[in-house]
Formats: sequence, structure tokens, C-alpha cells
Amino acid sequence: MGKQVLIQFRADNELKQEVAEIYESLGMDLPTAFRMFMIRSKLVRGLPFEATLPEATITRTEAKKAFYDLREQAADVPEMSLDEINAEISAVRAERKR
Repeated sequence: MGKQVLIQFRADNELKQEVAEIYESLGMDLPTAFRMFMIRSKLVRGLPFEATLPEATITRTEAKKAFYDLREQAADVPEMSLDEINAEISAVRAERKR
């Protein structure tokens, strides 16, 4: 092992406590977990987990419009009784068993 160095950074105290509890339940402390993170980063030559942006993002206005559009479409759907819903579920389950 090479010369050791001290690494310091700031983090939210509540987040630190929650994460420390997670690692303690796994039988390790934070420094061990961070060393594992760094070793794995070196092995994969990047972040040791997937870090990608979503393919498409939508604005809050677009999301609200989509919600209201779906709600409008659902208004045209006829009401079903509980018995009708259960019968439909049973039919689908029976079809899957075949």
C-alpha cells in the first residue's frame, strides 16, 4: 500500500448519519465504504454505478397537460361495478394459466 493521505469533504449531517447507519448494518464504517467506492471506481474507470440522464425530460407544464389529457380520456370510460372488475381480472388470470 502506498503513502496514505487524508481526504475531507463536507456533507449534510443528517445524510451522513443515515448513510453511516446503512454501512454499520453491513458491518463497516464510512471510511471503509468510501475506500471500497474508490477501489471500485478505479477498477471500472468511472463511477461504480450507472449515472445517466433520462432520455427525455418534460417540463412541469407538459406533465400537467399530459395528466389532464389522460383524465379527459378516462372520463369517457364507462363505469364498472366491482363484480365486473373482478370477473375481468379472473378471466385474465385464467387466460394466463393456459
